[in-house]
Amino acid sequence: MRAAITVEAASLGSWDFQRVFVSEAEKMGLDICWVAEAWGSDAPSVLGFYAACTDRMLLGSGIIQLSTRTPVAIAQAAITLSNLSGGRFLLGLGASGPQVVEGLHGQPFDKPLQRMRETIDIVRQVIAGDKVSMRGNQFQLPRGGYKPMRLSMRAEHHIPLYIASLTPGMLRLTGELADGWLGTSFVPEGADAAYFTHLDDGLARSGRTRVDLDICQGAEIALATDEAQLTTLINDRKSELAFSLGGMGSATTNFYNQAYSRQGWSEVAAAVKERWQSGDRDGATALITDEMILATTLIGTGDMVRDRL
Repeated sequence: MRAAITVEAASLGSWDFQRVFVSEAEKMGLDICWVAEAWGSDAPSVLGFYAACTDRMLLGSGIIQLSTRTPVAIAQAAITLSNLSGGRFLLGLGASGPQVVEGLHGQPFDKPLQRMRETIDIVRQVIAGDKVSMRGNQFQLPRGGYKPMRLSMRAEHHIPLYIASLTPGMLRLTGELADGWLGTSFVPEGADAAYFTHLDDGLARSGRTRVDLDICQGAEIALATDEAQLTTLINDRKSELAFSLGGMGSATTNFYNQAYSRQGWSEVAAAVKERWQSGDRDGATALITDEMILATTLIGTGDMVRDRL
């Protein structure tokens, strides 16, 4: 088992602090640092900076959002980051959600499965040094009668590809095409039905088994010294989970809400979403139970966290 961290540079402090942070994380023995984009800083620029601050730790995009760049631009960034880091880059891709894609970037959030499949095909053509050609549903390359092209830059190292997925369809695609899975909202007791059944279906399509897929499953960790501090940590996390279930995505599409619903909290998740969408943020937060927090995180006393891990 390897240990990783995920950071969002826009909320991590000054660049001097981040330089010390990632270099100390490497010294402590952490294996991977994933960098999120969300709606803050971009990931590739940060990963290039972190590559200059580290020597051993793997660096991954967690995630690059499909609709923010063309597939070739994603591949260009991946090759550049892999080459300059000496082969330490991991390419993590995700569909994001309609609020970010349409609300922030002004791009249509339609057919994310098809867009992911075609993006991966194009990215792998570019990384292989091939001339890029695609006659797909989402992408037509080249267009207008022009000739196919290849990059003048070559990938010097293997670039593993990870997909961040929550829905059954994207999980199957992950099993079929990806080198690794970036998961979240994970409850071990409900993981078979919610996640692994779909991943295994996709793996079977490509003649693989779960041992062929690098599973990178995140969980927030926070250590409490006593019951009072534990209560505070749980309550602080409730507002964040209420936002995920009620505010991430749109009124009709929320992948986090769907994931929690598949793991036994469908009624609570629906109620949280309804209250959040109506503007009752406090009411939505009050519906989150301690069990929902503890099931999907590593929050607790040292003994609790050790047992849960």
